[in-house]
Order: sequence, then C-alpha cells, then structure tokens
Amino acid sequence: MTEQIEKNSKSLYQALWNSADILRSKMDANEYKSYLLGLVFYKYLSDNMLRYVSVLLEEETDDLNKAQDLYVEAFKDADIKDDLLYELKDEFSYTIAPALTFTAQVAAIHDGSFQLEDLVQGFRDIEQSSENFENLFEDIDLYSKKLGSTPQKQNKTIADVMKELEGLNMAGHAGDVLGDAYEYLIGQFASESGKKAGEFYTPQPVAKLMTQIVLQGKEDKKGFSVYDATMGSGSLLLNAKKYSHQPGTISYFGQELNTSTYNLARMNMILHGVPIANQHLHNADTLDQDWPTEEPTNFDGVLMNPPYSAKWSADKGFLDDPRFSAYGVLAPKSKADFAFLLHGYYHLKDTGVMAIVLPHGVLFRGGAEGKIRKALLENGAIDTVIGLPANIFFNTSIPTTVIILKKDRAKKDVLFIDASQDFEKIKTQNTLRDYHIDAILEAYKTRTIKDKYAYVAEFDEIVENDYNLNIPRYVDTFEEEEVIPLDSVSKSIQETKAELAQAETELFNMLKELNGTTEEAENELQAFISQLMTDGDNNE
Repeated sequence: MTEQIEKNSKSLYQALWNSADILRSKMDANEYKSYLLGLVFYKYLSDNMLRYVSVLLEEETDDLNKAQDLYVEAFKDADIKDDLLYELKDEFSYTIAPALTFTAQVAAIHDGSFQLEDLVQGFRDIEQSSENFENLFEDIDLYSKKLGSTPQKQNKTIADVMKELEGLNMAGHAGDVLGDAYEYLIGQFASESGKKAGEFYTPQPVAKLMTQIVLQGKEDKKGFSVYDATMGSGSLLLNAKKYSHQPGTISYFGQELNTSTYNLARMNMILHGVPIANQHLHNADTLDQDWPTEEPTNFDGVLMNPPYSAKWSADKGFLDDPRFSAYGVLAPKSKADFAFLLHGYYHLKDTGVMAIVLPHGVLFRGGAEGKIRKALLENGAIDTVIGLPANIFFNTSIPTTVIILKKDRAKKDVLFIDASQDFEKIKTQNTLRDYHIDAILEAYKTRTIKDKYAYVAEFDEIVENDYNLNIPRYVDTFEEEEVIPLDSVSKSIQETKAELAQAETELFNMLKELNGTTEEAENELQAFISQLMTDGDNNE
C-alpha cells in the first residue's frame, strides 16, 4: 500500500512539475508559482465538489466528466438544483457553477470556446462565497502581459497549463498526498528562484527536525496548538500533522506579512485537509502588530524561521510592549533576530517547546543582543543550541542554528549539538538526510556528552564564557594531524630520492639516443646533456 502511495505521489509530482514548463520561459519561479499553484488549487476545489455531487446524486463516480454531466443535468431541475447547492455550500463553504468548473473549462478549451473571463469569474465566485476564501486568488493576474502580448496569447498560455493539469484527479488523492505534492512544488519554486522565493519556505528536513523536537513526548496530546509568527507557506506548521498521533485535533496559528505568501499558506492548509475551524491565519507584520491578542495567546509549540537579520523599527515604545519589556533593551534596528525570538517565546505556554532558526550571530553578538541573551540564560530559557550545515536554506548559504527554548526548566544548563558537518550535497545545495536528523534527535533526547558532537554546558561555565554561546567554545571539533615518526619520514625521503635517481637515469639514457640533424644542432644537444648531468651531480 505504501509503495503504491509513493508511486502515485511521484507521478503526481512529475505531472505538476511538467505543467510548469509552459510558464518557465515567460517569467521566473517567484512569479509563475502563483499561477500554477492557484490553478492547482482551483482544480482541487472543482474536482472535490464534482465528486461530492455524484455522491449526493447517488451515482458516485471518480470520472470527472461523468460527474460534470450529472451536475449539468441536476441544474435543469430547479428543486434538485436548490437542494444540491445547499448541500454543497454546507459541505465546502463554496460552490462553482456547472459552466465554470475546471472540467467544464477544459472541455471549452478542447472545443475552442474557452475564455479567460470564465476562469476569472470562477475565481471571483469562490472568493465571494465565504470569508475563508476571501482574496485567495488576488495574486493571479490572468491578463498580465507576461502571459502573452495579446488577449489571445494570454488565453492560450493559461489554456495550455490547464490542459497539462487535466489528467490529474485531485479528488482521487488523500489530503496529505496532494498537500505534499503542493509542498513539493513550493520547494521546487524556492530552489529555482533562490533568495527571491526561498524566504517563504523552510526545507523539509529542517522542518522535520524542528517539529519532532517540539512534539517530543506530546505526540498523543489532543488539541495540540502550534504557532508560527512568520509562517511563510505554512510548511513548518503543517509538519505537526505528520508527527502527531492526533492530527485531526491540532489547532494551527500563523501570521505572515507578505499577502501572496499568506494566501499560499491558506491554500496549503486546505490541500492538506486541515478543517477550516482549525486554521487561524493572520496577514500582518508580526513585530509591529502583536498577534494573537485574544485567547488563546499561548501555545504548546512555537516553530519559527524568520527572515535573518531583518530591519525593524525598534521604536522606544516597544520597551512597554509585554513581549520585550522584561529585557530592558530592544533588538537593534538592523537585526530583528531577537525581536522575533522574544515574540515567539512570549506566546509559548509554560509547558511548551519553541524551536527557531537564526543566524549564528545571535549566539555571540554583544550590545543589546548580549543583554537579551544573558537574561534568557539566567531564566533558563535556552535549552539547546544546534549548529546546522551551511548552504542548507534556499535564501542564504550561511550556516544557521536552531535554538530550543522552554519556560518550565529546573536547570540553566545548555545542550550544544554541532551538526555542521552532517549533510549530503545535492547539486549546489546541502541537505540533511534522515540518519542526520535521527542523530541530532538522539543527542537531544539523551542529553549526553558525545566527543566532537554534543556537550552539556553547566550555567557556571556559560557565565565564565561571558554568556557567549558560540558552539566551538563548547564542542571541540579540532582534529589533530597524525604525528609521523622520524624514521618513517627518513624512509620516505630515501624512497623519493631513489625514484628520482631512477627517473634521471632513464632520462639520460633517452637523451643519449638522440642525434642532432646538423652539426650545430648536435653540438647544442651535447652541451645541453653535459650541463644537465653537471647540475645533477651538484644536487647530490
């Protein structure tokens, strides 16, 4: 069964990625992701609805064309139509008119009657059906000149993409399979466009590591709440679903500044089968605007991968903000790293666990950052520091660190794990494999010292180091060069000399066999050989 799911997933991934080829030549990945992901999402909504139509009409089928025919016929009977629309609205919070389904529009493409206006109307109808879908497709400009210089060319571009997607029955895949395929696309887009698109995506191996740490020991907890204040596409949040034994009960809270990325996260949640009631997503500036401010405000798990060393206002008024007031200083204007960390920590339950990815500078920089770090350490807030390999994120090549924070600790010691050399290089990117992740998790769970890998520093030692958490201060990864005995060195020199003498003899023998083509050339050759032999004697 598992093998079949994997096979279906791979074919789905490939089909989705192939459909991107049509748009690659027209714009970069950061731009065309909105079109492709939006169309994938629209097809998912359409296919799901049509399949349910066939169930309601008691003629259940996975054949979308048959389901479409049933839908069209049902609309001809006013009583059936009204009852059907009521049931669909109740089940999905949206309806799509028969002429505007993805299936109907693809049929129009094949008979030459397709018009972009119909797709635009389909998007609009969904957005207006419920506040859950409000402005969901706003980043998709179907009349953009990048799709084609004329309306006809724009029409053709979108039609070609839709034809590529035609064969995919979105309703025929489990939520996680389709959601993971969607994330696969997001990851590919991030990889393609690097820094531009990488900011909204946390690579899955890193997300896997962080989520398992945050959920450790709470896998069976019902109603687990998880929060990401810089959620991007929602990949970090959604990993909780994979590692919880009660995935249907998880509440997801997330905030994102970028509207396009916020919409991406909303789609991602739905495609992963997360009930609307369990989604609590917000589009705003995390630092300028604290959220959530109404219960619940604290969470079982906090997961964050904020933009590194971003600028923020650092307005003095924030000294009165409960998120920052206890520390007496604010993160510097040029580096908001600790502002993000303190925001997340503020929203952590006393029994919760927080995991945040940040650049290494937060471990040792002085000034205001040093004061904040000292306060956190004195409170026992910093539990673990994990050094990750360089070049593991799409938007930066610098090495990063995962910091684990807790509020209910009895001790103030800190576990250091140096995993900076644990990676596999794939093309130009480094990645963590499962065995790398397992090694980190084992070190985290056992909290034992392992030579050149893991070290538990007591609070007194951290104080002696002036609250500096730079990993090499605690985990010594220095490898001494092997000491070679002098007799081995002498023997090696003698062997080298013998090899040189042998080569020299062979060279002279070859030279002796040479003859000049003229008397002048012969004299020149003999002079050269004589000089060479003299130099050789002098070097002995």
